[in-house]
This record gives sequence, C-alpha cells and structure tokens, in this order.
Amino acid sequence: METPRTGPTGETIDPHRHRALGTASRASILEMVRAADTGMTIAEVGERTGLHLSTARTHLDRLVDAGLLVKARASGGQPGRPAWRYRVAVTEAPAPAPYRALAAALLDHLSRRGRGDVRAEAIRAGRDWGRHLAAATAPGDEPVDTLLDVLRGLGFSPRRHRTAAGTTEVHLHTCPFLELVNRNPDAICALHVGVVRGVLEHAGAPPAGAVLEPFGASDACVVRLTLPAAREAAE
Repeated sequence: METPRTGPTGETIDPHRHRALGTASRASILEMVRAADTGMTIAEVGERTGLHLSTARTHLDRLVDAGLLVKARASGGQPGRPAWRYRVAVTEAPAPAPYRALAAALLDHLSRRGRGDVRAEAIRAGRDWGRHLAAATAPGDEPVDTLLDVLRGLGFSPRRHRTAAGTTEVHLHTCPFLELVNRNPDAICALHVGVVRGVLEHAGAPPAGAVLEPFGASDACVVRLTLPAAREAAE
C-alpha cells in the first residue's frame, strides 16, 4: 500500500495522477488540451502531435482515468454520434452526497442490464428525477427560473444567457458529478438531459427541445432551450 506524501505547499500527492503524467507525451497532451478553450478530439490531438489515433486515445483516456481530463460527446445538438471531446477537469464542490449516490446507483443499474439504449433509459430516469426535484422546489415566475433553482441545488452553478436568435441558454459552469462523467459519459450526460426535461415538463414548458451540449462554451456545458428568452437581463 502506498503512503500518501505531502508536497511543498501542503497538498497530498496523488500517485495515480503522478504516474499518469510520467511520460513527456501525456504531460504535453495535457498542456495542449488545457490551452484549447473548447477541448480537443482524438483526431485533433493526433494531428497536433503526429501520434497514431489509437496511441493518442490511450494517452487521453489515461489522463481521464487519473481525473485530469474529462470527456464527453459534443454534438451541438446535431443527430448522429459525434467524436469524444476531451477537456481539463476542474475541481469543484460535488453535488450533495445523496444525489451522487442516486446517480451512481442508476449508472450501475444501467451497466448491469447490458441491453437496450442506455442513453434513452438514462434520459427517462432523469426525467422522472427532474419532475420530482421540481415538485420540491418553489415555483419561479417562469419555467427557466425553476430550472435554474434545481440546477443550482444540484451544484451546477447555472447562469442564464440570451442568444442572438432570441432563445434561452443555461450555461453550467461546474460539473458536480464529474467522477461519474468519467465512468460513463454518455449515460450521465443523458441523465442530466432528462433532469432538465423533467423540470421543464413539471413547470409547464415543452421539454422535448432541451439539448445539452457538453463543452458548448469555453467555460461551460450549455443547455439549449426552445423557449423565448427571459424578460430579465441575463444573470
């Protein structure tokens, strides 16, 4: 068993992360991804470094396993199965323990079933969860107000934005379920989509148009809503 060691600033050295950065290639890739505002795909890393795609994927996933990067499929709301996009993991306060335990139990359940569309099932489960959370939240003046309250309670640090097209976006500046994202990105992101849709449905807004784009902004994941922009100025 390895004994935790304390570095010069008092932090505990994480041997797992230390080993992940034990090669010049991975350290270089981490810095490269850190410098990219919206993260990088395997193909982009391969092009920049000259590494074979399978080698680039191995390095990136090793950094994900060490908690240094997080990956998600950034689709921009387009159909199909987009490439993984990797981004530096920012350490933030996690969601309340009961919520994390519930999400972890759901992921374990879906992985054990091993059949069907895991993403679709996660959306359905998240939708039920979102309705439950919205029912326990004081209703806002608009559906987006209720959504913001629920997401704030989960620890997403949400902020409302108006778009040039006159619609509403909600930017999620933290990911309180980060350790679960790394375990099963498709399922946990789908769970979040379901939560958003469940909240909107309970608040009386059409839920189907809500789309979550991981890494949709340089500093946030983006929930795109087919709702008129709020009357108030963006928060």
